[in-house]
Amino acid sequence: MSTSGSTYGDIHRYEPARESTAAAIAIVLLTLLEIVFVFMFTWGLVSGWALTADGNMFLGGLLAVVFIDLAFILAIYRKEFLPDVMVVKKRRRKWEDLYVRGEDVDGEQLEGAGVWDQVKRAVYPYYKR
Repeated sequence: MSTSGSTYGDIHRYEPARESTAAAIAIVLLTLLEIVFVFMFTWGLVSGWALTADGNMFLGGLLAVVFIDLAFILAIYRKEFLPDVMVVKKRRRKWEDLYVRGEDVDGEQLEGAGVWDQVKRAVYPYYKR
């Protein structure tokens, strides 16, 4: 579904999510696996596996597997259950965020008694708005 609106904030493209059953089952199974790995990591910490060199490496590996499994869960969820939406955004010129006016691109010379005000205006471009 697309719209032809080009004003700021219009939805340019909207594709609904697939919401497949296979993805839901995969997320449930990966979540159960995540619970098992978190339980093993917690059990290892409580039982003192980290006091030996091999146990410390094993706990580090378990922690890595926990986060990798979580990454797969979130990737499947994002791909299968979130819609693809493209919103029209306002395009800005390079200098627009830094300067108040286009003619101020080259900056100003610091001179005279009002140097501190000039520095404030250079650091905070929207100082007088």
